[in-house]
Parts: sequence; structure tokens; C-alpha cells
Amino acid sequence: MIELIPAIDIIDEKCVRLTKGDYDQKTVYGEPLDMALEFERLGFKRLHVVDLDGAKSKHIVNNAVLKAITTETSLTVDFGGGIKTDEDLEKAFAAGAEMVTVGSVAVTKPELFMDWTEKYGTERMILGADVRHGKISINGWKEDSNEDLLPFLKKYVDAGVKNVLCTEISKDGTLAGPAIDLYKRVMDAYPELHLIASGGVSSKADIEALDAAGIPAVVFGKAIYEGKIDLRELINSIL
Repeated sequence: MIELIPAIDIIDEKCVRLTKGDYDQKTVYGEPLDMALEFERLGFKRLHVVDLDGAKSKHIVNNAVLKAITTETSLTVDFGGGIKTDEDLEKAFAAGAEMVTVGSVAVTKPELFMDWTEKYGTERMILGADVRHGKISINGWKEDSNEDLLPFLKKYVDAGVKNVLCTEISKDGTLAGPAIDLYKRVMDAYPELHLIASGGVSSKADIEALDAAGIPAVVFGKAIYEGKIDLRELINSIL
């Protein structure tokens, strides 16, 4: 059964959603802690939190918001955005993150990413693999690298990485449906991965399609905030 992971993206201590990662296409939805409490009340167990200020600034910014969520809820939180240094990583864990999602460092400083994986364990590290035009994008999706997705993943799968969050950037925040073919290619190549699909989910049917395709987990946000998914119905049918 597919793992359901609602998302909270943070700018200026508010819950927001962007379209295709564009900071100029921002919609504000309220207080992150209020949303986290509501997700917990509905029965979710896991939460994906993204520090968009941190991603843009290249260092963690919203660790206090993260701390509030992990203190006031029992949700298992994975946190990403702006984790570039040992200090950033330690801040995230100190603020209560159970796992961290790291993308840019895995591209620009692969040795550091592997050091973190060895130090903290593969179960606490999620490899961020965000894709635009077939290339891995970094630094809050502001830059595209020269890394192609499958070869990029291979070197880390071979090194023991188990958790991957893959966002198809052209789909993110669009409610245009997820990139199921992309995720199936990843799972066909690396069936041992715990792949978390992200981007484009617009309905319960989209999540059911990902589940039918054998995708282990899904992150979704805008469909929640725009009222496209009845969360109680979703939880009752999936969990």
C-alpha cells in the first residue's frame, strides 16, 4: 500500500505552495503548525516539510517552525531545504526531524553526502532527485546540473542509499497529474528503492494510479490546500 505523505512548504513562516518551483508564483495557505496538527488529527503519520527560504538562501532558515511542529505533534517529519553543511544537518535533527532530504549537496559534494549517510544511517537520509528536462536541479530549483536522473541515482543506490524523493518540477504545483512513467522507469531500474513520488497530484485517482504502478510513497500538497482531495476518504481507502 502506498505511503501517504502530506507536504508543508514554508516561506516567511507561512505554509505556501509554488507553481513549478517559481517563487513568484506563490499562494499562502496559513500557519504550518495548524496544518500539521490537522494532518495528525486526520490520521496521517508522516509529514514532509520544506524550508523554501532555506533552499533559496542555501542554509536552514525555518528550523524554529520545524521545532514547533515536532514538539506539538507526534508526526514523523522529514525535512529539506537549505541543508548544505554539517551545522545545517545538525540543526535539522536538533529541531526534531527524523529524516532529512538532501539534493544539492548530493550533486555538488557527493563525498559529504555519503559521509552524512554513513554517520547518521541510510534510514535517516533521503536523496533528493528533482528533475527538470531530464536533468537534476539544485539550489531551490534555481539551477540545473549536468546530471541525468538514472545515472545519478545509480551511484548512490550502489553505495547503499535506500530512500529517494523524486519531483518532476514541470508537474509541481500544477495539479496536472503525476509523472507516473518517470517513476516507473526509476522503479524498473532500481526496484529496491523506497521511492517517494512528488509533483502534480490532483486527485485520489492520481494516488491510486501511483499505487497501482507500484510506487512506494507519494508526497502531495496543493491538491490538499485547493480542496481537490477529500482526506478522510483518501485515508480510509489507502491506509
